[in-house]
Amino acid sequence: MLAVFGACGPWPALAQAGRAPPPSLPALGDAAELSSSAERRLGDRIARELYRDPDYLDDPVLAEYVQMVWQPLLAAARARGDLPADLETGFAWEIMLGRDRSVNAFALPGGYFGLHLGLLASVSSADELASVLAHELSHVTQRHIARLIARQAQQAPWVVGAMILGALAASKSADAANALIVGGQAASAQGQLNFSRDMEREADRVGYAVLIEAGFDGQGFAGMFEKLQQAARLNDSGAYPYLRSHPLTTERVADMQSRQILQGARAPRPAPLLQHGLLAARARALSNTGADAQRSLMLEADNSLGAPAPRQAATLYAATLAATRLRDFAAAQAYLARLTPLLDGDPQARQLGLWLSCETSLAADDLPRAARALSAAAAFAPLADRPLRRPELMLQAQVSLQAGAAGSAADLARLAQRLQLWLADHPRDAQAWQLLASAYALQNQGLRALRAEAEARLAQLDLAGALDRLKAAQSRLRQGHSGAGSAEYIEASIIDTRYRQIESRLKEQAQQR
Repeated sequence: MLAVFGACGPWPALAQAGRAPPPSLPALGDAAELSSSAERRLGDRIARELYRDPDYLDDPVLAEYVQMVWQPLLAAARARGDLPADLETGFAWEIMLGRDRSVNAFALPGGYFGLHLGLLASVSSADELASVLAHELSHVTQRHIARLIARQAQQAPWVVGAMILGALAASKSADAANALIVGGQAASAQGQLNFSRDMEREADRVGYAVLIEAGFDGQGFAGMFEKLQQAARLNDSGAYPYLRSHPLTTERVADMQSRQILQGARAPRPAPLLQHGLLAARARALSNTGADAQRSLMLEADNSLGAPAPRQAATLYAATLAATRLRDFAAAQAYLARLTPLLDGDPQARQLGLWLSCETSLAADDLPRAARALSAAAAFAPLADRPLRRPELMLQAQVSLQAGAAGSAADLARLAQRLQLWLADHPRDAQAWQLLASAYALQNQGLRALRAEAEARLAQLDLAGALDRLKAAQSRLRQGHSGAGSAEYIEASIIDTRYRQIESRLKEQAQQR
């Protein structure tokens, strides 16, 4: 697992443990020691623990924005030949959000990526976010984790997994991180650091090309490096670069600026989109979990009257979320009233504002207001004319489920159908499976609810939890709690099949340990 652009903290230790990239480039080591399937299994093991971390966050609004940046990068890597078919189909290619306020991101074995909300809150544009993701993507497409394993053949993959998980845990304790970093032999550690610097340069070079191919501005790389340089200035003198696991930020800024010059002059970039400012504000609010931090966001909005409109909008958006989390719904509605006029003229920003209004109303148990906000948001692009968007689906589900028995059976049936259609294309969406389970439960379809709960656990790689839910479904069948209709027989057959599949996977995992 490697740190984004060499961020400080425990992440250099993680860098020694892995990342990944295209076989078309000269190999820094023989990657044959670790197959792509073995790397995926290693990544699954690490990701399973990250899903359980309290800091893991599945926020549909932020996740959708990240995917809007991520998918063009994947397409560009594919077009360049950096993403061979075996990696594309065999790796996860999943970005996991974490509430950590540090400016960091990382790659894991098997195509898993971590992105801290602190980084989302700090980037000034989609180009800067894309530069981070392109860099991390290139670590994976270049198979850096396999190269590291090949260089240290005495370390089994499970040892590397333990190192990565240990470094993740150490990220919350500076003493533990330092102990982890200095725990190995000096000569071996220095060799790993030098190897990692080569990988970082390679990820910069390949990532820059992917960024440009995807249609983003290469200035995003230089801008992100400059941000990191400013953030590290107080704690980093720039001395002893040979002890670093990553090239000096000044060196990397110069390299990216040189690439910009070679690429030719570009027109000045437009001001950051209002949409991006709101989403950065959302990341900031969701990463600050303490009550004092939430009050600080509200105070900032109270004092923002003289600020430019985009700045006011961002602070008001964050303050609305903060007030909602503090259950000060009167203040939240007051901030929304100030925010709404600032979003006029920008349909994407206006939709974000309406989704926020729906969230606030749901938290206040004001279902009519929540439904009106959701309906107004959908009016910007009627469903018949566009693909279903995950944030609105999640909000619609919450509105229907919160209505519960007071709502109509037809609404719950429509919700279940829409979730089923979504899951047919997105079977690893754990949150959607859990909402579907709740919808089934309200319709007294206990068997289906249990299977949906099992699928939710399976989506987060909790095989034991999935098996437990399927056992409960089988027990329910034996006790005769389900009817004998054809639908129940079909569901029972699916449950038995899934049980055998997951049981087999658990046995394979046990044999690999």
